[in-house]
Amino acid sequence: MATIDFQNRWALITGASSGIGAALARELAAHGAKLILTARRRDRLEALAAELAAKAAETRIVVADLNDPTAPEQIFAATEGAGLVVDILVNNAGLGQYGAFSTSDANQEFSQVRVNCEAVVRLSRLFIPRMVERRRGWMLVLASTASFQPVPYLSTYAATKAFDRFFALGVAAEVARFGVKITALCPGTTESEFFEVARASVFRSRNLQSAEDVARIAIDALARGQRTIVPKFPNKFVAFLVRFLPVGLITWFVERFARPKP
Repeated sequence: MATIDFQNRWALITGASSGIGAALARELAAHGAKLILTARRRDRLEALAAELAAKAAETRIVVADLNDPTAPEQIFAATEGAGLVVDILVNNAGLGQYGAFSTSDANQEFSQVRVNCEAVVRLSRLFIPRMVERRRGWMLVLASTASFQPVPYLSTYAATKAFDRFFALGVAAEVARFGVKITALCPGTTESEFFEVARASVFRSRNLQSAEDVARIAIDALARGQRTIVPKFPNKFVAFLVRFLPVGLITWFVERFARPKP
């Protein structure tokens, strides 16, 4: 579908340095958006900005670590606060951690809540009111197929993604009458650094979806105002099926499948 509404509008993408975030930036640039790329790694942001600028996309970078509660305010000050009207907010940044909750790295567990949930709320609270005032805007929130059921050994991650999905759906209903569209993106296993960083290779499937494919489907859904999008039919089927299965049965099966080896 044509996304002519995105032309010449500023899009802010968090976690833009790799994976789905970088793919979303490329996809939005292909539809004429101007890009503000933010993440922790300056070198990767600069490389992506140079790549997009070579294709005539106007880009800015903001280096920020969303594990820091003050980072959203820093990002806002560098964008809307500096006169850049952000019409498209992509809450993509996130992290996970595989392992038994009782023995996992506690700081990484807390970081998942800060980045996957708190930063999403903080950024949304800063940018959504301006969209409501202007009577236009779009927000994409990266959830996951993990948001449809508890996932043992990714317990905190799945819970944060359930939060993201419900947060996006609730706010979407609130702001729809003001011309603001919000989409919860729920991809399954996707080609990215997630499995290596989270040490969750046990969940890596043989048929990974490309980040580019996820981004293409996501931006099309955002343009149409679709509230939830689950890319790829097998993921849609699983997300539908788990509604009818007892949670205890799902967690029993996943716990045995994913239990760390001694």
